[in-house]
Amino acid sequence: MLRRQAQRESAARTYARSLPIVPVRARGLTIEGADGRRYLDCLSGAGTLALGHNHPVVLEAIRKVLDSGAPLHVLDLATPVKDAFTTELFATLPAGLADDARIQFCGPAGTDAVEAALKLVRTATGRTGVVAFSGAYHGMTAGALDVSGGATDVRVARLPYPQDYRCPFGIGGERGAELAARWTETALDDPKSGVPAPAGMILEPVQGEGGVIPAPDGWLRRMREITAARSIPLIADEVQTGVGRTGTFWAVEHSGVVPDVMVLSKAIGGSLPLAVVVYRSELDAWEPGAHAGTFRGNQLAMAAGAATLAYVRENGLAARAGTLGTRMLGRLQGLAAAHPCIGDVRGRGLMIGVELVDPEAQGPDDLAPPPDPALATTVQRQCLDRGLIVELGGRHNAVVRLLPPLTLTDEQAAAVLDRFADALAAAERVHRARPSGPAR
Repeated sequence: MLRRQAQRESAARTYARSLPIVPVRARGLTIEGADGRRYLDCLSGAGTLALGHNHPVVLEAIRKVLDSGAPLHVLDLATPVKDAFTTELFATLPAGLADDARIQFCGPAGTDAVEAALKLVRTATGRTGVVAFSGAYHGMTAGALDVSGGATDVRVARLPYPQDYRCPFGIGGERGAELAARWTETALDDPKSGVPAPAGMILEPVQGEGGVIPAPDGWLRRMREITAARSIPLIADEVQTGVGRTGTFWAVEHSGVVPDVMVLSKAIGGSLPLAVVVYRSELDAWEPGAHAGTFRGNQLAMAAGAATLAYVRENGLAARAGTLGTRMLGRLQGLAAAHPCIGDVRGRGLMIGVELVDPEAQGPDDLAPPPDPALATTVQRQCLDRGLIVELGGRHNAVVRLLPPLTLTDEQAAAVLDRFADALAAAERVHRARPSGPAR
């Protein structure tokens, strides 16, 4: 199957290259491959599987719809399944948004919802430009690439996203975040900055693909103040951070920020494709048909999503993710003390990143050692050899990312970290055994 896949599928495939396995069964944290091997899955469909694989409440919700004889595809018509999903979703939204919100069902992927959000704020404000941040990832379609930094013909003003380890101002901490906020404010107010009044500002409360970088709460509050004072809609991309992943139901809740628009996908479909935009009613300036999509009425995804949202809410899984994530970060930070190749450990809840570096290549003026993507790739491979699936991310693909399901037990968390520690040590031995290359 792997050989046929390589022969038939596009060269753009990604996970299939770094994770050459053929899953045939899965439950919770565990995947079983066609070769009979079992793996602990800390990729979770890039954060889609909040409850892990094939959770009973998700399967039951899907079976119920299938057995009822209800239509599975209805475009944007009202159905009991959609009504139940919307009601459950609105019950979880940040206070201050749910009471006056509208929802737009989009195409099935998060990038579709990003495109809808950009179109929404442009329609509502009559402006065209967008403010986004360095290191962002919002999807792979044209507008989403514009605000992600992946496009060459950019119509977006990109501003610094604060971070401690590789601070764009070289200082980190509260002062670094304050400078990032002042830079944003100046760019918006200076008539010679080249940044015209934008239609919106889009940001991730925790940058995922950018390297698992949590936005400082104070900086997020400043972004809310800056945008509100200038009538700029604030768009929070919660595609990966939502549904309890970071320790609160929505990551913006850590800072108390209420955005004007929220982009939601991944976990809200309970493992099935679903994406929505939720926004303040005053932005609802669309004419009928102004934004549409054939596959915006997936009844199975709505049923699975409603079941997932309810289970996370009723069982306090967001708070559980926060508690367990703090413990896992603590153990990884202890591991970093014994392994200089771990430059930084960061994250929020069960959204964790470990940045791998080459400490021997650090120059006297370097604030941090250079990232080591080759070591990260070796660590990922060694993890797979030990039955642990992890993802790589970050600006240089040198951040090992852990996105386990929110149903992770203490024992499973310990097993994940044991396997990671063993894989890291093995990867270091492999690298030490390699002939040294030219000095960098």
